[in-house]
Amino acid sequence: MTAQLHYGKPAKIFHWLIVGLLAVQYPIGWLMPDIHRGMSPGAAMTFHISIGIAILALTALRFLWRLTHPVAPESSLPVWQRLSSEAVHWLLYVLVLATTISGWLFASYRGWSVSFFYLVPLPMLASDNAAAGRAIDGLHQATEWALLIIIGIHIAAALAHIFIYRDRVMQRMLPG
Repeated sequence: MTAQLHYGKPAKIFHWLIVGLLAVQYPIGWLMPDIHRGMSPGAAMTFHISIGIAILALTALRFLWRLTHPVAPESSLPVWQRLSSEAVHWLLYVLVLATTISGWLFASYRGWSVSFFYLVPLPMLASDNAAAGRAIDGLHQATEWALLIIIGIHIAAALAHIFIYRDRVMQRMLPG
């Protein structure tokens, strides 16, 4: 399988859909009410979980697309930039998957009956377990912060390529 030089339309669509959903997901997660013992998920939690499931599905599809449609590293970049770019991208995949799955596990450990946008019931990944729920909640919060930091590094690198290096590396992923 020969690596392409630029990302194709499906890769760009997956990327920008995930970016858009994450831009909605973080504010919903931060602004929804605190979760207390015995409460059931309301609309904010249902939308937060539903968007998380959509992000999980799109990330899995994006990952499969990347494996079957590889893109060659930008040859003009120094080795350290190519290696750090590859590491950041793989870390983004791992953290998105860990964050979304830990959120789903948290809802499962709470014993919640949740649905995908009130349309399709979601299977629970575990049974009701308050202690495990607290542990998973801590993991979910840690991964969401780690993901936000790596997203910030990714954006900073993209902006550096646009405004400092002016090397047109970003043209490979921009829409169009």
